[in-house]
Amino acid sequence: MSKEEINTTAGSKIISKPRIISGIILVVLSVVLALSFVSYLMNWKADQSQAGTMADKSVVSSNLFGKIGDWLGNLFIFESIGVAAFIVAFLFLVFGTLIFKKTYFKPWKTISHSLFFICWLPIFFGAVTNGEGVLGGVYGYQIMDYLKSYIGSVGLWMVLLVSFALYFVLEFNLRPSSIKNKLNDINDNTFGKLKGLMPDSDEEFEADEELENQIKTEKLAVNEPILKTENDFGNIKVTQDFEPIKTPNKTTFVEDIKETQPEQIVLSTEAPIQKPIVEKPIFDIPAVKPADDITLNIEVKKEEVYVPNAEQQKSDDLVSKHGLYDHKLDLAKFQMPSVDLLKDYGNEEITINHDELEENKNRIVGLLKTFNVGISEIKATIGPTVTLYEIVPEAGIRVSAIKKLQDDIALNLSALGIRIIAPMPGKGTIGIEVPRKNPTMVSMKSVIASPKFQTADMDLPIVFGKTISNEVFVADLAKMPHLLMAGATGQGKSVGINAILTSLIYKKHPSELKFVMVDPKKVELSLYSKIERHYLAKLPDTEDAIITDNAKVINTLNSLCIEMDQRYDLLKNAFCKNIKEYNAKFAQRKLNPENGHRYLPYIVLVVDEFADLIMTAGKEVEHPIARLAQLARAIGIHLIVATQRPSVNVITGMIKANFPARIAFRVISGVDSKTILDSPGAEQLVGRGDMLYFNGNDLTRLQCAFVDTPEVERIAEFVGEQKGYPDAYLLPEYSSDEGSSTVGAFDPNEKDQLFEDAARIVISTQQGSTSMLQRQLKLGYNRAGRIMDQLEAAGVVGGFNGAKAREVLISDLGSLERLFDELKGR
Repeated sequence: MSKEEINTTAGSKIISKPRIISGIILVVLSVVLALSFVSYLMNWKADQSQAGTMADKSVVSSNLFGKIGDWLGNLFIFESIGVAAFIVAFLFLVFGTLIFKKTYFKPWKTISHSLFFICWLPIFFGAVTNGEGVLGGVYGYQIMDYLKSYIGSVGLWMVLLVSFALYFVLEFNLRPSSIKNKLNDINDNTFGKLKGLMPDSDEEFEADEELENQIKTEKLAVNEPILKTENDFGNIKVTQDFEPIKTPNKTTFVEDIKETQPEQIVLSTEAPIQKPIVEKPIFDIPAVKPADDITLNIEVKKEEVYVPNAEQQKSDDLVSKHGLYDHKLDLAKFQMPSVDLLKDYGNEEITINHDELEENKNRIVGLLKTFNVGISEIKATIGPTVTLYEIVPEAGIRVSAIKKLQDDIALNLSALGIRIIAPMPGKGTIGIEVPRKNPTMVSMKSVIASPKFQTADMDLPIVFGKTISNEVFVADLAKMPHLLMAGATGQGKSVGINAILTSLIYKKHPSELKFVMVDPKKVELSLYSKIERHYLAKLPDTEDAIITDNAKVINTLNSLCIEMDQRYDLLKNAFCKNIKEYNAKFAQRKLNPENGHRYLPYIVLVVDEFADLIMTAGKEVEHPIARLAQLARAIGIHLIVATQRPSVNVITGMIKANFPARIAFRVISGVDSKTILDSPGAEQLVGRGDMLYFNGNDLTRLQCAFVDTPEVERIAEFVGEQKGYPDAYLLPEYSSDEGSSTVGAFDPNEKDQLFEDAARIVISTQQGSTSMLQRQLKLGYNRAGRIMDQLEAAGVVGGFNGAKAREVLISDLGSLERLFDELKGR
């Protein structure tokens, strides 16, 4: 061995010691990481909470490697890349074996695959688990959430699948040529056994074909038909295939022959030919051309295909590319409230008290006999609050005679709330409603969970409670289309409003429904302030979505009128009659958002105490309410108006005419009942949610479902804790002065610091809107309004234009900069 070889060998032994130590450290670190990760996944919730308590000796860790294992698992799995952290441990193992010069893995190929899966796996598990758990880690959840917000769930899965498919193709070298070669190998192996049955070469195949054609020619020569015609046929167009008609010892062919005037000819061929069979008119053929000289043109008629116009084709292409528009996409993770949030009041089954029924029956029959009113039949229907006794009077008894006995029957039964229905609608009976001694509570949970409400196919379903026959009563607010409620204090009116709002929240997504709440008493609807960013709508210049100031109520009602007019303009441009057709058309991408079209949610205006508004504002409130009630139905704006005093100066004729659906809880007098229902009966109710519902035709007695304040709070908290929109649904701007205020001369020394930025935004967008400046510059309404006044004084925008945006007087930014120079020179 030479001196150089000896030196080299000695040097390699000196270098190998640190390499061995490094390799052992990497392998051991790989094992520690892997075991720490496994232990962390088994107890990740407890380990995660203990990850920040390294110095606390009283805390005992459940990880195999103690608090160090907790810290490693939390760092690599929860706060980083999820289960892809095992790939990091695997890479440490690979590097350790490389130091030992053990080529178990190809280094660069292993690193490239590992990097791909470190990036891909967290996003994949984040999409599978929707960010719940630790499988995807913080990295996977954030990247998944970012991609989903821009490309949606379908786009996210397409990116994941396409990226994995590309990786698969590149890894296994799946080129078209290689796939074709593999398929050829399969064909050779599979069909090789059939080779003996096929011709060995193209020459043999052509010879077989020539022999077959020769045999066919000989047959045609024997069976050639003889045709007679006066004209030379030339080219014959056949529009129907030959149809063989099998008869004994012969075959007949039928064909259609078209010339300038098509005629039907039936040709009969048989061997030997005796006489051609030809239908009239018969043509004589002087000479028959050989079959090879006649050109056979086949004509097949096709059905006309509908060709959509350019606009329809564009919308179809958009739907095929992106799918139908999903209005729920902004809040795709929003969860509807669960029935478990509502309180279970126990058994709500109706118990039958036979003694009470028998006693009431005897008293009713005895009293009627006292007044010479005979009864042939009586039947009882037990409800939650009242029992309906249906009687069939004997022949000759007048209905009016029984109706006059209402007070006598109440006195005889020693009960309040006796109501006589004479006659029962659709029945040949007379109804007497008698309150039960032990009424049954109707909870909101029982009616919300009922199949009738859960399967209700309605636009705005409302479950009120149960009827006197113990059936769940569901109505559609969109069909009403507005609701007028009245009732004395403490009779269940506020509970009824909460039941209506709860029903709508349980059935409609925040993108489909918005509430405008007016609460002059300031305490009834305040519970719903937590769902402002989900379900509420407000004016741009208001901080609270629930309106308690009567002055703001007037602006809100007029703003709703502006919203109504704007929606009707959208429907007119879209050639739609109502909001349902419009939203369906928008979902099919037939309406361009660049033209101002947008998805329109339903808007429900809830006024808790209408009498107070009439007292303070009078006609200023009545006129917009009446206008909305007359016109707003088709564009999805519906009104729920409640009052304690249903007097004629509060519920005027103009309002009653446009509120066909009405609810009456117990009122003080029959006059109030006639004011709200146009008939007596509400004064006979027993209170505590006992109510009458009038839909314009029939009067129905119901027991309103009970929903308590804590239940409403739980629902509001459940909705409010979820991700919502950046702000409440903004209604159009409305100024009560209608632009009467004048703007003084522009003073450069008093201009706002954001004056020039606001001017550039207005010129760039060509839209002079105060609410736009609020959103773009993150300003309050008052400051944005002052800046808009300064822009008007400077000549950038025009004057106030009602509901429309101000006119922009400068067309480009260059002209604006020249205006700035002129203002600075003043």
